Amino acid sequence: MRFYPTLFDFSESWKIDLLPFMEANYTQDMTLDEFATYTGRSLATFKRDFAKVSDVSPEKWLIRKRLDKAYELLAAGHLKPSEVYVAVGFKNRSHFFNAFKRQFGVSPGGVAVHS
Repeated sequence: MRFYPTLFDFSESWKIDLLPFMEANYTQDMTLDEFATYTGRSLATFKRDFAKVSDVSPEKWLIRKRLDKAYELLAAGHLKPSEVYVAVGFKNRSHFFNAFKRQFGVSPGGVAVHS
């Protein structure tokens, strides 16, 4: 039997898996530095490890995830645009509205109206 140490690296078992942790906490008011700390990494190590499991930066992943969830909530009619940005983890309403329009080509209000 052959042992592959790269597949079974228990030397850093205290580190939390990045994507499951971010999936569970993307709506929290946390900075990337806080995400790094809570997963047992420095910010530089967090970004390096994230690059191994994602094709986008952690910043872009977080924004996309929040925007996708916002679209889902608006399309389902669960919340108003003025409520959605906070529910998905954005701090600034203007930043949310601009990012949403850039991502989807329509304002958050436009999605809510057509739902």
